[in-house]
Order: sequence, then C-alpha cells, then structure tokens
Amino acid sequence: MVDQFVGTWTLTASENFDDYMKAIGVGLANRQMGNLAKPNLVISVDEAGLISMKSETTFKTTQFKFKLNEECDETTADGRTTKTLVTVKDGKLVQRQAWDGKTTTLERELQDGKMTAKCVIDDVVAVRTYVKKT
Repeated sequence: MVDQFVGTWTLTASENFDDYMKAIGVGLANRQMGNLAKPNLVISVDEAGLISMKSETTFKTTQFKFKLNEECDETTADGRTTKTLVTVKDGKLVQRQAWDGKTTTLERELQDGKMTAKCVIDDVVAVRTYVKKT
C-alpha cells in the first residue's frame, strides 16, 4: 500500500510553511530553523509492516514509526505530543495529528515523480514538494 512512497525524498520547494507552523503553535526560533531546513524524508517499511518516516536535517533528526489504520502517540519535530492516525485514501498517505483540541492533516501524494505534502490546519494550507533520491 505504501511501497510507492518508500525511499529517500529531498525537499525542493515549500509554500506557506511559516504560516502553517505559526498556526500549529511553533515559536519564532523553531519556525526560522524550520524554514531554513531542507530535510531528507526517509520512508521505509519493515517485515512486520511497521512504517518509519525519518526526517533528517543538519539541525535535527526525528523518526516516527507506525502501522496503517492504528492510532498511536507521536512526538513531532516541534515537540508536540499528538494522537496520530495514518491511513491510505485515494492513493494518498494521510496523517492526522490531534492535540490540545487542535487537528492537522498532512496528505502525501505522488505526482509526476515528485511527492507533495499538503499540510492543513483550519484554513491554512502549506505545500512541500520532494524529489526522490533513491
């Protein structure tokens, strides 16, 4: 189900990400680092079906492991502790994070050999584009 997402992806474009980070409650210093970072996103699946998404930057490396359709706890790169559910819908990898009465959705989709990550909270939408390295 997620095999097409497996690999190492490098961020090449980011639109409206500062406004998105502000909307989810990220402070100024962390937003500045987040805007400068050009992460590699490494997606892998082990034999048991456990999916790993590892974000690697010069500032910080974070990793989130999960099974599809099973809610779990996630500690995000900006330090939020969320209840997270990842599903596949219409070929998209959909990650829903809920914390402190807020909810955000990250939809990862493959188009023309690129992966887009649409980050949505309320009426704020950011789009990050990645190209596959391996």
